[in-house]
Amino acid sequence: MAKAASVFLQSLSETQKGKIQFGFNEEERYNWHYIPRSRKGLTLNEMNDQQIKAAFALLRTVLSDTGFNKANSIIQLENVLREVENRPANDTHRDPGNYSFSIFGNPATDAIWGWRLEGHHLSFNFSSENNLLVSVTPGFFGSNPAVVLSGSEKGKYILKDEAELGFALLHSLNKVQMDKAIISNEAPGDILTVASRQAMINDPKGILYNELEGPQQKIFLQLLSIYIHRYTRLFAEGMMKEIEVADLNNLRFAWAGDQQPGIGHPHYYRIQGPTLIIEYDNTQNNANHIHTVIRDLKNDFGGDELLKHYKNDQH
Repeated sequence: MAKAASVFLQSLSETQKGKIQFGFNEEERYNWHYIPRSRKGLTLNEMNDQQIKAAFALLRTVLSDTGFNKANSIIQLENVLREVENRPANDTHRDPGNYSFSIFGNPATDAIWGWRLEGHHLSFNFSSENNLLVSVTPGFFGSNPAVVLSGSEKGKYILKDEAELGFALLHSLNKVQMDKAIISNEAPGDILTVASRQAMINDPKGILYNELEGPQQKIFLQLLSIYIHRYTRLFAEGMMKEIEVADLNNLRFAWAGDQQPGIGHPHYYRIQGPTLIIEYDNTQNNANHIHTVIRDLKNDFGGDELLKHYKNDQH
């Protein structure tokens, strides 16, 4: 990752470097969000073709093929929104070129550094220590529309697996289990952790992993795997080991809202355990607008321990 980041930086002009580089300890590193808004950093619109290629080569070092393809599809979905909303071809509000890269620290010389790619419905926050990827969260994928209803991309469904496996797990439950899993008949209007610096949902609710039967546990793990394996296999395996050390039996699955799929049926689910929170929400735009996030409860942005190491290195 550090090599790819250095190659990317070397392709930039001094002016571009001035826009993209920040100190690792700057508050900007925590200034993340998934809405369309003005952002610091260097946007794709401000890069030439060679620089864009280098930027996406960096992204490929941290995402699985599936994760990379979903991320790229989300970026290109801005073109669909531009068409759906009847915006002009040069509209800048819905623009796949508005996605911004930021680098915190110097990947060529610093033991601790990080970087971010962010724009509408996409936020990746990566932290590295001693050439090891130590944090990939907060990690947000969204899709509006969830299912493209018209135009050249009609039928496109980027987060289909996240949606269908969530319903598969819900519909596998018997009545007793469903009573434990369903926490509300009304889905919240967005993910509960929103764009917080530190994720927290007090009083975890839902059905525990060990209250599921074998086939249901298999679906649960498949659903969990979809989120974790957005990232490279090596990092995903490490994250899974941490979950297992904290005990799978401490994981919960919670559901809110409608119990049938489809547009017009707002719904929400989450997976929560001692080490992570995963949220999925599809309520906006007549329930055709998905938000998903994965948060590491101890290690978002690298966690307090990484910041402590960084501050010690400065002395």
